[in-house]
Amino acid sequence: MHTVPDGVEVVASREGARRLDCPPLLVLDAVSAFLDAHGIGSGPIAWQRIGDGHSNVTYLIERGGESVVLRRGPRPPLPKSTHDMVREARIQKILHGHGVPVPEILAVCADEDVLGVPFYLMARLDGTIVTDTIPPHLSPAEQRRLTGEAVVDTLVALHGIDVTRGELASLGLPEGYLRRQVERFRGLWEVNTTRSLPAVERIADWLAQNLPTSQAASVVHGDYRMGNLMFAPQAPAKVLAILDWEMATLGDPLADLGYLTATWSEAGSPATPASRWRGNRSRSSSWSRCRERSPSSATTASRPPSTAPSHSASSCSSPPGFARPAATPWASCSPCAPAASPPPFSSACRASGPRWCARC
Repeated sequence: MHTVPDGVEVVASREGARRLDCPPLLVLDAVSAFLDAHGIGSGPIAWQRIGDGHSNVTYLIERGGESVVLRRGPRPPLPKSTHDMVREARIQKILHGHGVPVPEILAVCADEDVLGVPFYLMARLDGTIVTDTIPPHLSPAEQRRLTGEAVVDTLVALHGIDVTRGELASLGLPEGYLRRQVERFRGLWEVNTTRSLPAVERIADWLAQNLPTSQAASVVHGDYRMGNLMFAPQAPAKVLAILDWEMATLGDPLADLGYLTATWSEAGSPATPASRWRGNRSRSSSWSRCRERSPSSATTASRPPSTAPSHSASSCSSPPGFARPAATPWASCSPCAPAASPPPFSSACRASGPRWCARC
């Protein structure tokens, strides 16, 4: 823990912050005043930057025997509709009331004059975030299996929450979610690219022309992966909290499942944090468990049968620039036959989620 500001990332006062060309991330007198206003600790502050996020910034704050976590966006100016800490805190407050494992939100600051951007405080949790090493208590083969099951079961439970009523219904517009994701993908590429890659445009066009019909509406985390889960510090494996809700909204639950499986490494594929543990579940078995636990995550959910996809396997086509993979034992892609066995995934499929099998 740090107790002396470095004068760049952390400064002691607002006056010191005003002298910098680049705004600091923590202003100690401002944070102290905010903590005082909410009755959190007393005396000097100690701090430590935590997490491996490359977007928003998280600090562990200790003061007078109390520990809290401060989460804020990056230095301003911020792009429109990004890094909305007030919304992120609100989502977690709502989900906490529905039994979703999230940290308790202690206080929210929407006043940008305090730290330059909005931020919030949440309770500190005693848990383990899996990165590139396996914690000893999750290392035994049985615990590895239970870890994989806990990841899937927690996602299933999240997708099972009724989003048609109450505050949850106001979190987003599920209709058109997939199309908006493709449009955002294209837009972000156009803004951030530094070179011309025609294949990206071809893929964006193909995705827009081959959108499946969403079969369900649920809370979508938007970045559901091992690195955004905190596990209990002792066996058995249990998800203590789902973290990083910046991109959460209402949409198609298969988007979360697709992203999870895209980051779920297996033998013969690039490594991802901890997901290639020997004894952990494979992608296919994770899909199967989703179907076993709740049809709403892997096949259909609360929408009527009339909204089921109408296209056939024969109408699917490969994205431009990608060769069609060899035929597989599955007759069609998952939106064509949601009850079919879990499909394998080609590299092209991973870009758009596990809705197309290697045949498509």
